[in-house]
Amino acid sequence: MNEQPSKIYLLPNLMTAGNLFCGFTATLKILEGALLQSANADLAADRFHEAIWFILGAFVFDFLDGRLARLGGHDTVFGREFDSLADIVSFGLAPALMVYRVVLNEFPNACWIIAFVYLACGALRLARFNSAAAAHNGPNHQNTFTGFPIPAAAGLIASITLFLLWLAEGEHHLGNWRFVLPPLLLFLSFMMFSRFQYPSFKAVNWKTKKSIPRFLAIILVLIFTLLNYEWMPAVLFLAYLLYGVVRPWLSREWQREIEEEIGEEPPDEAAEQTR
Repeated sequence: MNEQPSKIYLLPNLMTAGNLFCGFTATLKILEGALLQSANADLAADRFHEAIWFILGAFVFDFLDGRLARLGGHDTVFGREFDSLADIVSFGLAPALMVYRVVLNEFPNACWIIAFVYLACGALRLARFNSAAAAHNGPNHQNTFTGFPIPAAAGLIASITLFLLWLAEGEHHLGNWRFVLPPLLLFLSFMMFSRFQYPSFKAVNWKTKKSIPRFLAIILVLIFTLLNYEWMPAVLFLAYLLYGVVRPWLSREWQREIEEEIGEEPPDEAAEQTR
């Protein structure tokens, strides 16, 4: 029996290609910064800054590709596999390499092991997501993830590193606060395989309806984030991480009230998925 060729839809997969491009470029910038660290610390810090922005850019592309695919009804097996391959570069390799380079001088042996654990857990999580989707004979559209999603984990690492670089502006190193990054990698490795539930934002698309006060609140948060880009992204990613931890202790009414603010309703426990 002949294998049927997979259909490739342009716009969603262009977004995924943008995700992969950002992850690849971030990796190159981190390597350039590593080569410059001993010769020109300021230039090396600039390269790390650029790498952070490319990781955050990959997060935006990853957010868009799924929305475009679902909006057009083009969520395919090919797209899911392509997305996972891009994610392991942008949200697995690049953040792990960044932390490895930032803290390498003090703990060379321990740091590469921690970075690899994070990378391996990210790869296993993506493989688990694809296996679960294949077991359901197609893509899942439930509204929650089981475990902290790897794009958010990478966004948290990148935004905290950006915050540390902002605090250390004018200096040649990040200071002792950089030592929070390896434990953070280990913690996020655990959280990716935890049973905590996180809103997936899959219900948010171009047709999502909001009241005027909620719409204005979202706009104000976006503007405030742009004006305080040095630290506000870290606050948002941390808030998302902590929400999954406290969510089991919130009533269904509180969950519904909070998650309606971001355009979703909490699903039944039986309808939850992993990624």
